[in-house]
Amino acid sequence: MPDGPFEITADAAQAGDRLDRFLAAAIGTLSRSRVKALIEAGHVTRDGAPATDPSETVRAGAHYRVAPPPAVEAAPQPQAMPLDILFEDRHLIVLDKPAGLVVHPAPGNQDGTLVNALLAHAGEELTGIGGERRPGIVHRLDKDTSGVMVVAKTEVAHQALSAAFASRDLERAYLGLVWGVPTPLAGEIDAPIGRHPTDRKRMAVVSRGGKAALTRYITERAWGTHCALLRCRLATGRTHQIRVHLSQLGHALVGDPVYLRRVPAAARGLPAAVRDALLAFPRQALHAETLGFQHPVTGEMLRFSSPLPADMQALLTLLDGNPA
Repeated sequence: MPDGPFEITADAAQAGDRLDRFLAAAIGTLSRSRVKALIEAGHVTRDGAPATDPSETVRAGAHYRVAPPPAVEAAPQPQAMPLDILFEDRHLIVLDKPAGLVVHPAPGNQDGTLVNALLAHAGEELTGIGGERRPGIVHRLDKDTSGVMVVAKTEVAHQALSAAFASRDLERAYLGLVWGVPTPLAGEIDAPIGRHPTDRKRMAVVSRGGKAALTRYITERAWGTHCALLRCRLATGRTHQIRVHLSQLGHALVGDPVYLRRVPAAARGLPAAVRDALLAFPRQALHAETLGFQHPVTGEMLRFSSPLPADMQALLTLLDGNPA
């Protein structure tokens, strides 16, 4: 469907509906909140006269015209960059994000981000989210976390995917290489997360003022008592959740620059070459392996997986060669 204007005539069956709900359903590519904003901003007419009340009652036979203003260009500029795209249609993009790629421009990372790359890749296919031509980031991976992400291209997809993430109505699994081996080998970490009381750049398990957070884990492999590969599933989605929870459990991620503050006892007894490679790993060893969700428009169930990236696989190969 085009970006507008939209010409819609109500029939007898639609009489009595609330205007913003009726128009959103009839258009199909704009959320109700977006339609409401357009009505209030004077971009909707009824039989040629302004219709400025989103709650007004639809009249049978009335002709409505919705004329959204052109989407303005997002402040980030398009930058052509290679993307590993797993799936794409007119509504969304699923991609395998490499470690080191920042998702959204921020102080210190004003360009070279995933948003810049998506603006260049999707171009005019971005129909406008909240009136701005930009990709809809519905969830984020930390700069140094690799793996599967979904990004919305339309406002309807953005609204539906955001709701799915908010309600946890989807599947997400991560693989993380940690120091030591957890006891028990499978379990859950149910501990609220909030801002660290003294270090505002960190999150922490807190006793007051935090948000509920639940991480389920299972040990996939273990190398003596030195390291384990865990599969983690999120029941909530807090900032740094897996990193904070595993650190709280006493099994911080290998390479985590924020939550691993000292050489772990589990490093003792490893061959020097293996220990040094693990201690020198330049990022948290965390990978978003699986993402499954219902397509926001077609309703089809989609599921995507990404293999461990080469740098994490190299650590596992080193550990496999360790007789301990």
